[in-house]
Amino acid sequence: MTNKFIIIGPQGSGKGTQAKILSEKLNIPNISIGDLLRNAKGELKQEIDSHMDKGLLAPIKIIIKLLKQRIQQLDCKNGFILDGYPRNPEQAKLLDQIASIDKVIEITLSDQEAIKRLSSRLSCKNCNSIYNTITNPPQKPNICDNCKTELFQRPDDKPEAIKKRLEVYHQETKPLIETYKNKLITINGKQPIENIAKDIEEKLKE
Repeated sequence: MTNKFIIIGPQGSGKGTQAKILSEKLNIPNISIGDLLRNAKGELKQEIDSHMDKGLLAPIKIIIKLLKQRIQQLDCKNGFILDGYPRNPEQAKLLDQIASIDKVIEITLSDQEAIKRLSSRLSCKNCNSIYNTITNPPQKPNICDNCKTELFQRPDDKPEAIKKRLEVYHQETKPLIETYKNKLITINGKQPIENIAKDIEEKLKE
């Protein structure tokens, strides 16, 4: 039996954290499309860069090609987790051609809570550590615990930018949830991290 999962949720729902926990628990890789694009080599990298340099997104066909190469690697033989991909039914259709997904884990969170969480987020430019003034504050205000660099708020973590990102998420994801309704597990994201992880584990066993 394989464990091929997609984990989706709005910005701030903690889907990246849960993907990491599940990956470690089941000993299967957590695949991020952003990482695949950044680590691409050869002709594919040149093609990706040619789009990125113009401020465009990488074409879906390139993403599927990279993903196909990645899931054929040995560490994916027992399964994998796709974090935040696919983002719409068109991408889901192409994904179906290269992999059969077992379950889709949706972590739900209200827009109000997502804005509250994300607008409290602070990042470190030096070591990329992320803090949250509500749930995970640095030991010393605005200073990174790891490298003592001053923390900052990313422009896309400001309330207006978050609202726009959430609008896009709702437009793209509502039809995607319908696409995967027979494989869907829904988890309440307004809980402590360990409770969400426990809920995911229990629902996957059902």
